[in-house]
Amino acid sequence: MNTPFHGLPQGTDRIVYVRPVAVADLPDEVREQIVGLETIYSVHGADGRQLALVADRNLAFHLAREHDFAPMSVH
Repeated sequence: MNTPFHGLPQGTDRIVYVRPVAVADLPDEVREQIVGLETIYSVHGADGRQLALVADRNLAFHLAREHDFAPMSVH
């Protein structure tokens, strides 16, 4: 059975990966802009390119969907 599912953008180029990042692992100039958080979330393209850093996981997923990407969690 081959039933198309239209809930996700077509093609692997529309998938992004969301993963947690320890603020302590970030460069100094980025850490200086982050106050009160130990972990933020990074959104990466399928090619591994970092597209965004955001304060929480829900925001990362929302941002991806707003731009017609299908977000996937990476642990």
